[in-house]
Amino acid sequence: MPADRWKVDDFFDADPSVPGRATTRWGGFLDGVDRFDARFFGISAHEAARMDPQQRLLAEVAWEALEDAGIPADDLAGSPTGVFVGVSTFDHAARRLTDLDAIDAHTGTGSALSIAANRLSYLFDLRGPSMVVDTACSSSLVAVVQACNALARGDCSVALVGGVNLILSPAFAINFSKAGVMSPDGRCKPFDASANGYVRSEGAGVVVLKPLARALADGDTVHAVIRGGAVNQDGRSNGLMAPNPRAQEAVLRAAYADAGIAPKAVHYAEAHGTGTMLGDPIEAKALAAVLGEGRAPDAPVLVGSVKSNLGHMEAAAGMGGLIKAALMVRHRTVPASLHYREPNPHIPFDDMALRVADTLRPWPVAEEPALVGVSSFGFGGTNAHVVVQEAPPRTPAGDDGPADGRAHALAVSARDEEALRELAGRYAELLADPAAAPAPRALAFTAGVRRSHHDHDHRLAVVGGSPEDFHRALTAFAQGGEAPGLVTGGPRVGRRPRTAFVFSGQGARWWPVAADLLATEPVFRAALERCDALLRRHTDWSLLTELTTPQDRSRLMDTDVGQPALCAVQIALAALWRSWGVEPATVVGHSVGEIAAAHVAGALGLEDALLVALHRGRVLRTAAGRGRMAMAALSHAEAERVLADRGPGPVWIAASNSPGTTVFSGEAEALEDLARALEADGVFCRVLESVEFASHSPLMEPAAGELWRLLSGLTPRATAIPMVSTVTGEETDGTRLDAEYWAANLTSPVLFDRAVTALAGAGHDTYVEISPHPMLGDAVAERLAAE
Repeated sequence: MPADRWKVDDFFDADPSVPGRATTRWGGFLDGVDRFDARFFGISAHEAARMDPQQRLLAEVAWEALEDAGIPADDLAGSPTGVFVGVSTFDHAARRLTDLDAIDAHTGTGSALSIAANRLSYLFDLRGPSMVVDTACSSSLVAVVQACNALARGDCSVALVGGVNLILSPAFAINFSKAGVMSPDGRCKPFDASANGYVRSEGAGVVVLKPLARALADGDTVHAVIRGGAVNQDGRSNGLMAPNPRAQEAVLRAAYADAGIAPKAVHYAEAHGTGTMLGDPIEAKALAAVLGEGRAPDAPVLVGSVKSNLGHMEAAAGMGGLIKAALMVRHRTVPASLHYREPNPHIPFDDMALRVADTLRPWPVAEEPALVGVSSFGFGGTNAHVVVQEAPPRTPAGDDGPADGRAHALAVSARDEEALRELAGRYAELLADPAAAPAPRALAFTAGVRRSHHDHDHRLAVVGGSPEDFHRALTAFAQGGEAPGLVTGGPRVGRRPRTAFVFSGQGARWWPVAADLLATEPVFRAALERCDALLRRHTDWSLLTELTTPQDRSRLMDTDVGQPALCAVQIALAALWRSWGVEPATVVGHSVGEIAAAHVAGALGLEDALLVALHRGRVLRTAAGRGRMAMAALSHAEAERVLADRGPGPVWIAASNSPGTTVFSGEAEALEDLARALEADGVFCRVLESVEFASHSPLMEPAAGELWRLLSGLTPRATAIPMVSTVTGEETDGTRLDAEYWAANLTSPVLFDRAVTALAGAGHDTYVEISPHPMLGDAVAERLAAE
């Protein structure tokens, strides 16, 4: 007896006739029942202190059951999910209600048994039936039958079913000692000759029930299937607490009729099995009469009781038996019923097709689905029995395969830093043995989609392609360190992030372009295959071939191939991000990147976008050799002053990328002179070797005129997603993205920094660069840091 409950010597006497004393010092007790993470459930400390600890324990175990089921709690909010809870012990209420001066607004809800179910419905915002079942020791198994019936009727779509029992007072131990059913030595010995009563125990369990067809369709892990069940009553027996053998037989027959299963097909019976000299023989004979009928003599039904392991959890006892049965059929293993040494002389085992499972053994029948019957009887005569069957064979999903070489994001969240580190450590432990670890794709999917993600600043993501990648980063985080691929932080509480897709312009060489994504990402490949088919109507080259050709033989550096290829890759990248659920609130493009941005925004159809990029690349090729471009570490205003000091000349500002970066464009000799002068003054300035034309300057007007002619029939549409133009620096109407606009896109400076400033001012806090090579991330970060 834990010292924090009561002083056992004050309430113990081996003589059952002594008033106010129990005949046992023993019980099955949980540690820490006074502890509760009230903040996790949004409950004030004051209210939590007045809650029956049984309610608190149920909340914790219900959350764990949902996690085990792979159902984020938020997904059930507002749904017709039912709650059915077996509970009968009211020690907390008996204590609280005796002190009338201490009663406050939370006393009623903290003490009433009905709230054990209703509070779960409240905490998770569940709208289905919500009820407590009190039939004493059979309460939680009766709740299971009630839940199955409600699911069958359509009263609820999912059900949380549980049982709970805490022992906060010696009162009932004294009561049951007077009734002669307490084991003085602290052992439940079901069906044994030394059976001398049961041991009161604490416990809680919750299972998640769904109709089987829906569970399979949802891809759930199904531990077991409840085929049927029944509930009845003893009626008038030899006494209110005396069992009725005929009623026990009747509930068994009704349960198997409801399940559509012949009783003789059952392999194991999880008995009520309290270990009393009166109850055990009656139950054994009833089981033998029903389950033994027509059974082969060499194939007796095995019987046992989880009470030999855990004691009698009273209202939660049936839940313990059900969970044991589910694990038995899942693992096809029969555990031993403990403390069985010599058969109870009042049970004629020699004449029964019934044997106690006294050793650990494999399932007795290899070729049939495992079947278990579970019984639970209340001391007032309410009997319940359910039939549990092994789940149907699971068809492995594609996500269960080995590592596929792709990068995956493992998302982990918790309510505080300590919990996050603990959870990261548990994931790391799961991944410690790469041979036994789940595939990265399966783990990332389950963590991302089938766990709740807490809206607090305690999140991490690990990007990796193997269990080793995940393990390394998670271990580092759990130990307070850092690792490649590890990102920590959290969302802004109260609203979703506003995401902008940023489409880069044509920049430095970017091999390998897309070979890895083509091989591993079906969405990406499908998008490029569509682009390839459309481009081949207008070209003599294949997009897919060029993207996978080695650099020394590829034509991607030619603008007439490279620009449509870049546009296609960006469109495919955007499709990939969107397939992962990342949707842009706004798009923005840098130079040629505006074409893919316009398509994603909905202003240009796919073929129109590719044609704009194709024609743009072709006219640019005709302009090759007519100028150069250079990047300088100058603000837009500083660049304007430099050009003003030099006087009119063939150099212009081509792009304002960030608060401290500007791109110049102009005639080659004048641009090179400017670069040398700036370097002499200590200003970084580099001529872009890969660019052979003076883009975004008046020198492009002949090419822009030809582009306007080629695109004269272009008819853009209104945007479905807002687009910020880098020609104007402001949001643009999609219908304006016509031939004249794309001609201006060639000659006008790229006002990228102004566009990002506008995005930041509109509340965009997340930027995804859509590019085969990182080019604009630093520029965006620089602007955001300056805001």
